Amino acid sequence: MMTFIAFIGAAVAEITGCFAFWYWLKLNKSAMWLVLGTVSLWLFAYLLTLVESEFAGRAYATYGTVYIFASILWMWVIEGNTPDRFDIIGTFVCAIGALIIFFGPRG
Repeated sequence: MMTFIAFIGAAVAEITGCFAFWYWLKLNKSAMWLVLGTVSLWLFAYLLTLVESEFAGRAYATYGTVYIFASILWMWVIEGNTPDRFDIIGTFVCAIGALIIFFGPRG
């Protein structure tokens, strides 16, 4: 359960951080957005250290699907752009890959 919470928190923090930089650079908003972006990206990195995995790379690979799902949700809810069938299919394909990576039997 802690892994799931860490992944969700990391996704929110990473997307918020990246969006803050995007907001500042692409939309010419105040440089104060860089403070939010920096703090959010620091929190993102910290939260990924809470994931229960023997190897960081495996945790990061699995997290990629959570990030993809959260990004599509962000695009829909925050940016007002409805995901198309390719967004949805791609997210599910990634989810299957993440499940194999994270839960695959290792010997």
